[in-house]
Amino acid sequence: MIDVVRRIVAKRVHDPEAIAEAAANRVRAASPFNDKGRTMIIAADHPARGANAVGGNPTAMADRGELLERLCLALERPGVTGVLATADVVDDLLLLGVLDGKTVLGSMNRTGLAGSSFEIDDRFACYDAESLDRMGFDGGKTLTRICLDDPATPAVLENTAKAVNDLADRKLIAMIEPFLSVWAGGRLKNDLSPDAVIKSITIASGLGRSSARTWLKLPVVDEMERVLASSTLPAVLLGGEVKDADAAFSAWQRALALPTVQGLVVGRSLLFPHDGNVAKAVDTAVGLL
Repeated sequence: MIDVVRRIVAKRVHDPEAIAEAAANRVRAASPFNDKGRTMIIAADHPARGANAVGGNPTAMADRGELLERLCLALERPGVTGVLATADVVDDLLLLGVLDGKTVLGSMNRTGLAGSSFEIDDRFACYDAESLDRMGFDGGKTLTRICLDDPATPAVLENTAKAVNDLADRKLIAMIEPFLSVWAGGRLKNDLSPDAVIKSITIASGLGRSSARTWLKLPVVDEMERVLASSTLPAVLLGGEVKDADAAFSAWQRALALPTVQGLVVGRSLLFPHDGNVAKAVDTAVGLL
């Protein structure tokens, strides 16, 4: 992978316009779905929040060469439809030429750094709707954490609504990942109880002047049938960090049967599985679809 990294760096130094050219020449996905009518997106926007840890390794996602190698392996597996990442990662993948026919979703807000005292103040400092449209991508994703005790929350909601509007105006998907969050012991934690997830869904669903192109990215929690009954917006299931792969796959499979669920958006658990076999983990997830 060292030679690949050298080629990427050489392009960045000597031919920075190659990124825009690769985007312009990219074959766009005809649909967000695979031939089974499902979406399977590989997420890799964690490092931009300083969230590099996987399991007991605090810097697992910080080796860019290794991350790209795993991403390329995941993206070439049958049934995988696309990627979700920040511009630095997407630009690397464009230079590697691995995004033809793939859905590309850009991560839009990453300033709520993991473990920070300002984590709820998650400003839009990555992709915006104009750049996503210019690059020929398919949509943008927002992490929208709602903390009823944090005065930064109204700005989070306002900025999310603006992103929804700007994306809808350009006929791009607005994928909102909402959480009801609480401060506990100086750390921001997401409340994954069914009632809390329901409240986050109903709040997020109402943001913006149109919901026509809004999707939800949601955790798999208890009572998913009741949870997902709270909105008619298309939903994708997020993976998060998985400790028990069999239990996670089983929970995903049950939730995938519900009417609003369109597929999966999974990152760490597929890119860094416990047994190290990325292809097997991705194929197993695709098999659930």
